Amino acid sequence: MKRFRSQAAFGRAGGGAEGEGGNTGEASTEKTVEFAAVALLARREHSVAELKRKLSRRHPQAMVEVVVARLAAKNLVSDSRFVTNFVHYHARRGQGPLRIRSELRQQGIADEAITEALADSRMTVSGMNWAELAAEVRQRKFGAARPGSLAERAKQARFLQYRGFNGDQIRAALNAAVVETASGNDFSGDDLHEESQDSSGHANAGFDLDLDS
Repeated sequence: MKRFRSQAAFGRAGGGAEGEGGNTGEASTEKTVEFAAVALLARREHSVAELKRKLSRRHPQAMVEVVVARLAAKNLVSDSRFVTNFVHYHARRGQGPLRIRSELRQQGIADEAITEALADSRMTVSGMNWAELAAEVRQRKFGAARPGSLAERAKQARFLQYRGFNGDQIRAALNAAVVETASGNDFSGDDLHEESQDSSGHANAGFDLDLDS
């Protein structure tokens, strides 16, 4: 219901009815496009590409380009700010750098900007680095005890791989001593119990796990 209310509100802010492709019941002007853009940005940060994509559903592309460029010049929309907030929010929810990178690419963010944001966040996510975050995620999901069998180790490794951690981070998490979990990270039940029935979308992350290490 929240999604439909948001869409309806966006339609009103944009000056027309719902519909793909641009023209609504009322002609777009730069003022109506900017009003719609600001309404979106007031709810949360958007990347430049995401903002353009949403606005272009209801307004002419050329007009959207002009308005978004004006907002970017005023720093009201910023890929740099969006990426920083995105990385910290998703890391606090227990997601690793590979998954975060993949989702940012889908938002149209350049690899260079993603790499810089991930590097900058390495020691600032609740004071932990990525390996420590992986260890905390593992412990909250499976308990303090280290995996006692190869099968259990593989299960936990697959879960961490699905969460977006790389091979080094997973090995460190599997071998880590008990970590303090009162870090303030917002790991909800859904976050840590979302182990996919088919995690093929994240299964081949570009590394091989040596589960005996």
